[in-house]
Amino acid sequence: MPPADRRLSPRRKPRQVRAELTRERVLTAAAHVFAEHGYAAGTTNRIAEHARISIGSLYQYFPNKDAILAELLVRHIDRGTWPQADQIDLSAGSLETMVRALVRDAIDNHRDDPQLLRIMIEEASFSQDLLDTIERHGRSRVAQISEILARHPDVRVRDLGTAAELIAFTVETNTHRLMADPQTIPIESFESELVDMITRYLRGDQ
Repeated sequence: MPPADRRLSPRRKPRQVRAELTRERVLTAAAHVFAEHGYAAGTTNRIAEHARISIGSLYQYFPNKDAILAELLVRHIDRGTWPQADQIDLSAGSLETMVRALVRDAIDNHRDDPQLLRIMIEEASFSQDLLDTIERHGRSRVAQISEILARHPDVRVRDLGTAAELIAFTVETNTHRLMADPQTIPIESFESELVDMITRYLRGDQ
């Protein structure tokens, strides 16, 4: 992981409802401005104008647009949990069904806005909050996958922890790349090939 960029630390943490609503307006406006105008042209003045607040009010919460983008990426990662993981009935489905649920969940979490996703991937700097969020999300995702692999009778890998790490990285990285540019490969083909690759790996197919 790269070191945290201290320039990205938020200037003010909202403690009142009104302040939290203003901060949310900034983030919502920024997502719209970045997606519509691109990151270079997505200035803090444009964001403030779209949020209908003064530029001074914006700077009370964020020191620059890099900090705003980092916070948008934190929100994106926090939405990417796997809430259905605990509901999977392993006795009722094949290993392929379980893998498909994992891959499809990752795809569904990245469908919102390809342009904004591409900007977050290509342009985001790393705040301490973003680094902490990436680490926390990674641990949670790997733990979920490892627990499911341990319960499925068809899994044949030697090291469940390493397998869970590899699967989490493979699914997240490839899904990010595809959904940021969904015209490269049909999503249905991507899902089928990725599911097949992971399933064969977990079964130990030669």
